[in-house]
Amino acid sequence: MRNSDAAMVGHIARQSDRDSPREGLCHVTPTDSEVIARVLAGEVDAYGILVERYQRRFTRFATRLLGNHEDAEEALQDAFLRAYRALARYQDRQRFGPWFYRILVNRCRSMLVQRRRRGLLERDFSREPMSRVAHQPDGDPAWLLRHLPVDQREVFLLRYVEDMSFEDIAALTGVNVSALKMRVKRGLERLRRLQKERGYA
Repeated sequence: MRNSDAAMVGHIARQSDRDSPREGLCHVTPTDSEVIARVLAGEVDAYGILVERYQRRFTRFATRLLGNHEDAEEALQDAFLRAYRALARYQDRQRFGPWFYRILVNRCRSMLVQRRRRGLLERDFSREPMSRVAHQPDGDPAWLLRHLPVDQREVFLLRYVEDMSFEDIAALTGVNVSALKMRVKRGLERLRRLQKERGYA
């Protein structure tokens, strides 16, 4: 059953990434709650609506958090599979997005731990002197984010890229609001120092 679930979700993800919806003028977009009810009633293919609705946004987030697209795709497919298996236990059906974020963030964290154990974690710029980091060749925003420790990068992405409130981030991560604000403060301070070293400020 687990292998068949994985194959099904993988197929849906590939189709959703490749196909665009063909909607008529009278089409009414179903809510997340309605889609979940259809899936639980046995309309398994309806899960593709949720995949299509959130895949691009979540891929962007996972790529920025993990640092490469391949790992992000793996984390996302695994998270969609875990969410599919847990739908029957999911209660707050109007808020699939935040609930799924929790699953995805946890999966990304696990992948970072696994990469660290295997010695495959990306170069940890956050521990290097700013003078050395400043002379790296790439200066785009994604590159700058890679110089933040993972905990700071995570909250920075959720707050400023995904536009989540600190209260929602706290509910998602289990970290209190004060600690989250401190992470953002320290992250911004580091980014400002880096920009200054590179002559951007």
